Amino acid sequence: MEKKDLYIKLFKSTFFLSMFTFGGGYVIVPLMEKKFVNELGWINEDEMLDLIALGQSAPGPIAVNTSILVGYRMAGVPGAMVTVLGTIIPPLFIMTALAYIYLAVRDNAIVNNVLLGMQAGVAAIIVNVVYNMGKRVVDQKKLIPVLVMIASLIAGIIFQVNILWLLLFSGIIGAMTTVWELKNSKNKGDNK
Repeated sequence: MEKKDLYIKLFKSTFFLSMFTFGGGYVIVPLMEKKFVNELGWINEDEMLDLIALGQSAPGPIAVNTSILVGYRMAGVPGAMVTVLGTIIPPLFIMTALAYIYLAVRDNAIVNNVLLGMQAGVAAIIVNVVYNMGKRVVDQKKLIPVLVMIASLIAGIIFQVNILWLLLFSGIIGAMTTVWELKNSKNKGDNK
C-alpha cells in the first residue's frame, strides 16, 4: 500500500470511528480493535491490547492516545499526525454545535432521558471492554499478570487506591516480569 493511500485510510478510519462513537474513549476502543485488528488486519490482538494499555496510561484522552499509537505503528510520525487529526476533528465540531443546542434544550425532560439512556449504554460498553481485556490476560495463562489484575481490582474497588498508584504498581511489576523472562530466556540460550 502506498503511503498516500495508507494516510487516507488511517484518516478515514479514525474520522468515522470518532464521528459515530458516543460515550468517550472506552467506547471507541472496541471499535478501533474491530477496525484495525479484525477488518483491516493491520495489528494483532495482543499488540492492540498493548496499544490500548499505553493509550490509557498516558495523560490525555484514551481515544486520542490510542489512535496516535496506531498511526505511529502503521506510518510513523506522519501516521500519528493523520490519526490524531482524524480523531479530534469530529468531536471538535460536534461539541461546538452541541454547546449551542444544549443551552436551548438543557431543561427538556426528553433530552435528559435520552442522555440518561446513553449513560446506561456507555456503562455496558465499558463493562464489555473490561471483560474482554481481562479475558485476554487470563487466556495468556501467566500467573503474575492475573495476580496483578486481581490485586489492582481489589485495591481500586475496595480500598479506593488512586488509579495512578495502580498503574505505577502494575507497570513496575510488568517491567520486572519482562526483565526476569528475558534473563531466563538468555540463560536458556547460553546453556545450549
